[in-house]
Parts: sequence; structure tokens; C-alpha cells
Amino acid sequence: MNAKYLNIYNEIVSQIQSGQLKKDTKLLSENDYMRLYDVSRDTIRKALNLLEQEGYIQKIKGKGSFVLDINKFDFPVSGIVTFKELAKMMNEKSRTILVSLDLDLADSFTMKKLNISSEDKVWKVVRVREIGKNKVILDKDYISEKFVPNLTKEICEDSIYEYIENSLGLKISFAKKEITVEKATKEDKKNLDLKEYDMVVVVKSYTYLDDASLFQYSESRHRPDKFKFVDFARRKTLYPNG
Repeated sequence: MNAKYLNIYNEIVSQIQSGQLKKDTKLLSENDYMRLYDVSRDTIRKALNLLEQEGYIQKIKGKGSFVLDINKFDFPVSGIVTFKELAKMMNEKSRTILVSLDLDLADSFTMKKLNISSEDKVWKVVRVREIGKNKVILDKDYISEKFVPNLTKEICEDSIYEYIENSLGLKISFAKKEITVEKATKEDKKNLDLKEYDMVVVVKSYTYLDDASLFQYSESRHRPDKFKFVDFARRKTLYPNG
């Protein structure tokens, strides 16, 4: 027999999935749920904690529990996909807002990330990605000028990768990625519609051309409720005879 908290969890999940409880709806208080289901506070807290862990609700201290948007956008982890391509797949109205575009000599940060010298120049491109009416991604790109000698506002608001591949004739080949969850910075809070969220999902990427030249380091900072990070994995035996 399922534990009582699992029955409560499943019932609330059903209400969310059916649309009976819509996104941003505030759930009943713990006391109300205790009376409704005739169970202890500990049982209700277990159910609410599981709902939060599974991404159905967000508990906000002093305010209560709120239903999240369960219709998240799939963000492919293994592929190299531009925001323009992603927006087409999502079939959602979107736009890119250029926050800043600068070309400067490499500092200690970009020297380390791009493996370049202090005499090399680096483009720093900061863009906000808007889906629907929500600003949900902050992209910070650092691109080596020796591979991409020119960037404009128009290119940055359209697609840098399209420009690199179609206009410069370079082939983007592969990327190494790292995904972390980090505390939202002042920059995140200023540029994104974070609502009550104080964390962001950060995808850090080192992107290479087909000759294995590292030309870009980027940090893509996402509002945590809007994306699912998906991948396809195939089993490969590391020790065939073991």
C-alpha cells in the first residue's frame, strides 16, 4: 500500500496535469491540507517536498506553495543549437535583445577560458532571450576576434552562428558543456524575469571549429522553471571483457 503522502502527492499531480490547478496558483496551506486529508503535518510536508523535488511547485518562504508551469521547453544538451533554431522548434514567439557588444584585449578570465594571450582581442556579447513575454535566458558569449573579425548589432540579434557558418565560411564542429545550478547574480536579476527564483541553471560551453580551434566560451543562464535539459545516450561498454 502506498504511503499516505504518496496518495496526496499523486492527487495534486493529477490536478496540476489536468489543468485544475493552473500555473501560479497558490496551493492550500499545510493546515488546510491536514484538515482536508485528515493527516499529520509531517505527511503533508512530505507530499509538498516531493512535489517541489519533481518540479510541480515552488515553495516560497513566508508566502506558500505555487504551481509551476509544467510545459517546459526542451533544451538539447548534446547538440549545438542556436536560440533562433530552438525558437523555431518551440513554435513560440521569441526575440533576442542585445544588451552589450564590446571588443577588448583579453583579460585574465578570457585568456584562461579561450587559451589565448593578452595581445589577442575578444568579443564580449551579452544578450537576453525572450520567449513569449518572459525574459528567460541571459547569454554571455566570449568570441576570439582572430576567428570572427567583425560583429554587429544586427548579427547578434539574428544569429552569430549563421553569420560564422554562412558569411565567414567556418564550420562549427563540437562543444564541451558543463551544467550547474548557481545563485542568481545582480546581472541575472536585472536582465531576467526571475519572479521569486533566486537560482539559475547555467550551461557553460567551450565551442570548437572543425580544425579543433577553440573560438568561443559562453555562459547561458536560464530561469529554472522554463527548460528541461534533455540528452540522448547510448550504452557503450567501457570494459568489454570485464
